[in-house]
Amino acid sequence: MQSDVHARIPELDAARGFALCGLLVVETWQITDMSATIAPGVMDPTRHLLSVVFEGRFLPIFAFLFGIGFGLLLDQAAERAARPRLVLARQLAALAVVGLIHHWFQPDEVLLPYAVVGLVIVLPSAGLPRWTLLTLGLLGTAGVAALLGGGLGLAPGLFLLGLVAVRFRLPQTLNERTWQIALIFVIAAPLAVLTTTWEYRVPYLDLLGSSAPAVAGLTGALAYLTGLLLLLRTPAGRPVTEMLAPMGRMTLTNYVFATGLILFAGERLHLSGSTDYGAVLLSAAGIAVIQMAVSLLWSYWFRHGPLEWIVYCVTWWEWIPIRVTAKGEFYSEL
Repeated sequence: MQSDVHARIPELDAARGFALCGLLVVETWQITDMSATIAPGVMDPTRHLLSVVFEGRFLPIFAFLFGIGFGLLLDQAAERAARPRLVLARQLAALAVVGLIHHWFQPDEVLLPYAVVGLVIVLPSAGLPRWTLLTLGLLGTAGVAALLGGGLGLAPGLFLLGLVAVRFRLPQTLNERTWQIALIFVIAAPLAVLTTTWEYRVPYLDLLGSSAPAVAGLTGALAYLTGLLLLLRTPAGRPVTEMLAPMGRMTLTNYVFATGLILFAGERLHLSGSTDYGAVLLSAAGIAVIQMAVSLLWSYWFRHGPLEWIVYCVTWWEWIPIRVTAKGEFYSEL
């Protein structure tokens, strides 16, 4: 196996950290089983507001970035291995094991379903032409959102869109695409406002049967992601990247260990069954700060997060150096 270093893409790492921060809010009320209503059929007003700001907005970003990671791994594996898809299959199998263990503590976790979708959808589709992948990806996101709703049902389409983004070399050429990102943001931002208003006005009891949350979530995710990428190009972008990128480089570790931190905080804040959503924001912010700090300190000594390292060893089927002083880096995105 070659020892050349595939440099990480800081903007993608920052986007992963950003997605993790947003997911913390939604995961807190899911994991602690908080109440969404203050009376039968009447949604808590703070929960309602937080839902249209956070819920369904960050999971699509998370899934899309996973798809990009799979595509980048396939490209790297094509240079280093005779059977690139076998490399990805091993990563997905390792991810499934981590997800299965995590599922015992967080039944709504996404790693196990992501691994299954990757094995069933991404692997067989990897050889398709990029325009075919783009068509399938768009149908699997916009079509599913409009007809079937959101949630994990969007993952197959978003994975394919992430995969095709790599085929078109979008992640590798982000620095050259400022005007394109700005154009998408200008279109997505007002659409996000309109669809979010639509979602906000749908009665609570009608939300499950409405496509509003999924459509609003996708447009919101697109506006959030492109807005973040534009922010990273401003003078404020460097400190934002320095805060978010280390967290994003340890996406898998931070996502799994956030469950333990949420359970710890939820028990002490007595969140179960409550509607104390102010405490949710404080808890999520506190966990995010802890994970940013720990991720930054970890990066001084280690190339990969602990769970990332285990998955990478399985992915490449050999012992991979983890200390920053070690020569060579076997890099794959998660």
